[in-house]
Amino acid sequence: MAKQRTGHSASTPATTALTRAGIPFAARAYAHDPAVDDYGAEAAEALGAAPERVFKTLLADVDGALAVAIVPVSGKLDLKALAAALGGKRAEMADPAVAERKTGYVVGGISPIGQRTRIRTVLDASAGQHATVLVSGGRRGLDLELDPADLVRATGAVLADIGRPEPRRTAPERIGPR
Repeated sequence: MAKQRTGHSASTPATTALTRAGIPFAARAYAHDPAVDDYGAEAAEALGAAPERVFKTLLADVDGALAVAIVPVSGKLDLKALAAALGGKRAEMADPAVAERKTGYVVGGISPIGQRTRIRTVLDASAGQHATVLVSGGRRGLDLELDPADLVRATGAVLADIGRPEPRRTAPERIGPR
């Protein structure tokens, strides 16, 4: 994959970090709808990518220290598995204000790459099933497509099974005569 620059508007700390490291990526921009708060699902749909290939960046507190978890938008983070992957006992989601302050990004645009502070990072092992994955590029409406091995290299991530499938919602069963 060739490096792709889509103009000055695509420049973020994440794209700058990848470029400096010589890591190939493709910047994939889309029109973010401010009324949408399921940022990952929005990105997958707008980019025409399978939700299993689009990864969300979440911050958690593991035994008093921040950690970054990167999991598919098609599922959810298993906090116990994240804690275990980092040798911890307990994990809980980090306060969004803390996440923004420590990463330098806004919620919905937090990239695992180019963060203000280097934070321990865990990438869900399912990323290895794909030739490329997409992660936030550092702002809402921008994702970066890259090889999962390059994502590990750029973030210093460890691989672990930290994602769990989202339970499928089914229609409630109708009780009584039809």
